[in-house]
Order: sequence, then C-alpha cells, then structure tokens
Amino acid sequence: MQEIIKKLKQLTGKEFIQLTERGNKSIKIALALAKELGKTKVLIPDQGGWLTYKKFAEKLGFEVIEIKTDYGLLDHKDLEKNADENSILISCSMPGYFVLDDMEEIMNICSKKNCLVVNDASGSIGTDKAKIGSIIIGSFGKWKPINLEYGGFIATDDRDFYTDFQESYFDEHKYDDLLEKLDELPERLKKWKEKRKQIIEDLQSFQIIHKDKEGINVIIKFDDEEVKQRILDYCDEHKLEYTICPRYIRVNEDAISIEVKRL
Repeated sequence: MQEIIKKLKQLTGKEFIQLTERGNKSIKIALALAKELGKTKVLIPDQGGWLTYKKFAEKLGFEVIEIKTDYGLLDHKDLEKNADENSILISCSMPGYFVLDDMEEIMNICSKKNCLVVNDASGSIGTDKAKIGSIIIGSFGKWKPINLEYGGFIATDDRDFYTDFQESYFDEHKYDDLLEKLDELPERLKKWKEKRKQIIEDLQSFQIIHKDKEGINVIIKFDDEEVKQRILDYCDEHKLEYTICPRYIRVNEDAISIEVKRL
C-alpha cells in the first residue's frame, strides 16, 4: 500500500492520496467537497469531458456551465468570464485522450478568480499536466493508462480537503495488481506515443485535430462518406479500434477517434 501511495504522489505531485472504488466515486467526492465549500456552479468543457460531470453536478443542485473549447482545449477568455469564487472547474487535462490542455494557464486564471480546479488526470497521468490543480482525480478503468479495470484515486495538497476524501473504499486484494499496473505505465505510454506518431504520419493528408500536440488517441475529421470510409479502411487494415463522433467525450464533430489507448 505504501509503495502505491508513493508512486501516486510522484505522478500527481500531491501530498495526500486517497484510493477510491471507481473514478466516478472520485468525481462525486470532489463535487461533494465543493458543495461543502459553498460553491454553487460547476464549469465543465463543452466537449472532451466525461459524461458524469454534468449528471453528478446537477444531482447535487449545482448550476452547470459549459465552457467553450477548441476541440476540447478550454477557451481561456470564456473560462475567465465564467470563473468566480462560487465556481468549481472540473475538466480533463487530456480531453478526449487526444490532446494535453494548458493546465498552467487554466490554473492561473482560476486561482485569480478563486475558482476551485479539479483536474481529471485519467488520461494525462504520467505527464506534468497531471500534477496541476487544487484536486487531482483519476480512474484505473478499462483502457485507461493505469488499466486495473477497477478503482481510481483523488489527491490534494490540502489537508482539510483530504479529511473529506477518506470516506471511501478500495479492495485491498487489488493492491498487488495496481502496483504492477503503475510499474507498467511508462512502457504503455511509450508504446502509445510511438503508435500515435505512426498513425499521424500515415494519415497526414487528412484533417487530424491537434496533430501537433501531445496526446494518445488520434481524431480525424471527415467531410463526406468517401473520406470517412478511407479512414475506417485504414483502421481495419491496421487492426485499430475506433469510435465515430460526434461524441461529447471526444469531439462534437463528424470525426473518427482512433482509440490508441485500447492497444
């Protein structure tokens, strides 16, 4: 257990770590804490986020405001317009698992507005972007970088926040498997990076979204059925799994998301 906590401290840059039974449980804990702090608004991305952000926030009675994005990357002007002392931002630092957001600037904007930042690092774990936020949350679910297929975590440097985190459960029989998955993370990220680079090179003539930024998945826009079919044929030929957009958790655009994270 202590080795797990040590590794998660290194990955999140946070002092206090709580394991949870699901990534969604981590979201619920963060939102419940925000409620206790008197926050009344939850800011979420208009695409590239997770399905339960809005669902859980509305259930707790928060006003939910969608922040404009550039295909998942938060619009700084819109964030600055909506962030205030009554708000909490919950957003993925790797929207749609295909691009890293500018968490430094996001944190800078929100800090000035006293807006609590909850960084969902399920996709960005293993990068420096996973270390930026008042609270860091993550999932160990299927097809995640840490793919235990069970559990998640929540992390902070604030001892008072941590006190509220501790009403959670994690199956101790999963400790050894989790430690193994944590040890495997660097190699998984390396493999995905190489595969992503190859896909982008192969499909460079297509409309690849944020192709010059770091990510895991590759998302490609299409304007007609002929282009769509050419992308699908490539996926089939190279045995690559994909999902078809528009999808809130990827992009709200006609596109194919090549799910590199499923390799």
